Amino acid sequence: MPDFFFAYLNKPLIVFAVFVALFLAERIAPAARVKEQITRIFKNLGLAGINFLIGPIIVLPISVFAATHSPGLRPSWWNMGLDLLLLDLWIYIWHRLNHAVPFLWRFHEVHHLDENLDASTALRFHFGEVALSSLVRAAVVWFIGVPIATVAIFETLVVVAALFHHSNIRLPSRVEVALSKLVVTPSLHWVHHHAKREDTDSNYSTILSMWDVVFKSRSSNARNLAMKMGVEGGKDENILRLILRPFWKA
Repeated sequence: MPDFFFAYLNKPLIVFAVFVALFLAERIAPAARVKEQITRIFKNLGLAGINFLIGPIIVLPISVFAATHSPGLRPSWWNMGLDLLLLDLWIYIWHRLNHAVPFLWRFHEVHHLDENLDASTALRFHFGEVALSSLVRAAVVWFIGVPIATVAIFETLVVVAALFHHSNIRLPSRVEVALSKLVVTPSLHWVHHHAKREDTDSNYSTILSMWDVVFKSRSSNARNLAMKMGVEGGKDENILRLILRPFWKA
């Protein structure tokens, strides 16, 4: 348990440092030139702030309970690497379900309605999606008996990976191609945020890029910096309407 709290307390520091680094880098060397919108960034950070506040109230207790009440089905040969691989597979499946199940899409759509893409988009999620995600993940953690410290490490890796692949940072093409064979890169995830449903419903991986190849969900389209971001037929809204949107929009 002390290892978990050490990892959990370090998570916001790591996330903050990576966010600041990428936020500055994508303004020094952006992949796409976009008009800066301060109100949009504050909106994204406002949604992130709500999730930061509910983390200790909802996500943390659920995760601790699941990890400490496991039925003990964990094989003796299982290790942290397999835990992280399993959780990355879980988040791929969960992400894909968020696009396929209308009720889940109501919450996930808030993330996709962002009409620009940068590191702040990686932090823009409806608190309902965060709560539902923690409940479903708890079932995986409980069944396998994933140590709670590993859960905290995975949470940190997920946010860092999301900050990276949502960022509007310009990478050398060779570096991007090489990285994309292992992890999700900005060019891969850019297509996922294209305001064309065919592309939106593709490229679901979060950390390792292989899941889209394995499950044949990789888009055949390459990133085009002129692609319109957002939701096909949708429009971004102010923070209050985004918070209320899943509860009134069918």
